[in-house]
Amino acid sequence: MIRIAFFAEILFEEYDGAARTMFQIINRIDIERFSFFFIYGKGPEEIEGHASIRIPTLNTGLNADYSISLPALVKGQIKQQLDAFQPDVIHIATPSLLGFFALRYARSRNIPVISLYHTNFLSYIPYYFRKVPTLIKPVQRWMTSATRRFYNNCDVVYVPSCAMQKQLEDLGVERDKMILWQRGIDLKLFNPEKRDRAYVRDITGNDNPNILFASRLVWEKNIQTLIEIYKRLQRSHLPHNFIVAGDGAAGEEMKRQMPEAIFLGTLSHSDLAKLYASSDIFVFPSISETYGNVVVEAMASGLPCVIADGGGSADLVRHGQTGYKCLPRSAEDFLIYIRMLLADPTLHKFISDTGIAYTEKLDWKNLVDRYFDEVTRLGLQSNKNIVWEAC
Repeated sequence: MIRIAFFAEILFEEYDGAARTMFQIINRIDIERFSFFFIYGKGPEEIEGHASIRIPTLNTGLNADYSISLPALVKGQIKQQLDAFQPDVIHIATPSLLGFFALRYARSRNIPVISLYHTNFLSYIPYYFRKVPTLIKPVQRWMTSATRRFYNNCDVVYVPSCAMQKQLEDLGVERDKMILWQRGIDLKLFNPEKRDRAYVRDITGNDNPNILFASRLVWEKNIQTLIEIYKRLQRSHLPHNFIVAGDGAAGEEMKRQMPEAIFLGTLSHSDLAKLYASSDIFVFPSISETYGNVVVEAMASGLPCVIADGGGSADLVRHGQTGYKCLPRSAEDFLIYIRMLLADPTLHKFISDTGIAYTEKLDWKNLVDRYFDEVTRLGLQSNKNIVWEAC
């Protein structure tokens, strides 16, 4: 039995792409082979079927959607329970206060550490500190140093895209620690057969082409460019509906600046799958993604994607074949490809078909099996070397 202590800031399954990725692992745990202990900030009272402890959190005020965990307030309790659990492997989701606490604990006990690179925090800094721009560069320098220190002290770092691996290398993270581990897709859920024109017609009240954006509504998703795309489409008098699925801190300002857009809030997976398959174009200007789950979901649904050429999601699209990539802050660039796709049904079908073909190779089971093989290898290595001592 391999014992894994799993540290994460947020463990609500549908919270965001990072949480959904973690639950692809959690929901596939073989309790005959693995024992997990979850230590987390925001989440349910307990992770059903597993040992767990929820620790205090604090909202920083930088982003209303996120809080930071404060392990220092209960460090004695955490260490005591960890020592009783005796983990063979430490999994750390994020280089946060909780992540560094877990890393120090692992190093004090000679326990191997695996981390999944989920969130491109460095790309968020200009948005979080836009009201105090003098802090942007100092915070970036500090976070660059912390990121390098954190990942270089892990044994294995799973990265979701080649772009993110290159970014971490440029920050000074050792290449031989990193393993490409893409994200999977539930092809039974997200597929073109979910197309339901009556469903989307009930939402829009018409048969105009539907341009969709789906994500958390937070400024670090390059929302300002999305607003500019909307405004240019309005001025173009091109018949269309602009649909926004998701919720978040930027939502109210988006509604103010996009009065004719249709805001649906957070949707269930089944409704989102129908919306993808029933829309005509997916626009995604974010450059802060480590991967881009929504892009893969749209492609699997047969929805041509027009996205920003930046961040991890750019690796998912071959320009002119499986979608189109635009200058990240050029709303006009987005408009060019939106017009092309709406004007040419043959091109639209070609992009749709090649996108579907690309996603067929992304199977969650194979990816998660690789993860469990890796923690087994690390755990067996740990069992040979570990010496337990009190802090």
